[in-house]
Amino acid sequence: MGILAWIIFGALAGWVASIVVGNNARQGCLMNIIVGIIGAFIGGVLMQLVTGRGFDFGFDIASFVVAVIGAVLLLAITGAGRR
Repeated sequence: MGILAWIIFGALAGWVASIVVGNNARQGCLMNIIVGIIGAFIGGVLMQLVTGRGFDFGFDIASFVVAVIGAVLLLAITGAGRR
């Protein structure tokens, strides 16, 4: 995927994760992109550890779910650290 695709994919994953966690009102578009991209990386690493095989990030529903799960974990960890 190109850099523009990563930004769009990250923005969508970060936005959905922020809605799930409940901090969408405090998080801007740039933060959604950053959280989504880092969450996709975290989700991909966790998926590789769990399944034992590599994970290809493309524009499909499985990659989106993995990215959202990773972003939710990231937001949960950073939210717990802020409290």
